[in-house]
Amino acid sequence: MDAIYEVVSNKSFDEAVDAVIERTSANAFRVLHVHDVQAMLAEKSFEREPLKIIEVCNAKYAHTALQIEVTVGLLMPCRINVYVTEGKVVISTVKPMYLVGMFDKPELRSFAEEVEDILLRIIDESK
Repeated sequence: MDAIYEVVSNKSFDEAVDAVIERTSANAFRVLHVHDVQAMLAEKSFEREPLKIIEVCNAKYAHTALQIEVTVGLLMPCRINVYVTEGKVVISTVKPMYLVGMFDKPELRSFAEEVEDILLRIIDESK
């Protein structure tokens, strides 16, 4: 199983970022923070193509996961990256089903599957 899900967008970088933010809300998640990595690195005179890391969360899923295994919090919130590489705009995330393999908690599997379905839907709807 591939750990990373990624799609190439037909949108501009800014349009893709805006679409991820809008589709996150439309899928009952919320954006907690948007990290502008390109701007942060530029402050230290490092250059790179545009990259934003969008932290998203759903309180119900977060609460459930933390009740099952508190150390799942190390993987929270979920992140969706939007970046430019080789002239293409890419939207990606780490698949939660891949991450739950780190825990010896079978009850996390169905929960992670639901979250993964939503994250992939957000990405697909944003491209």
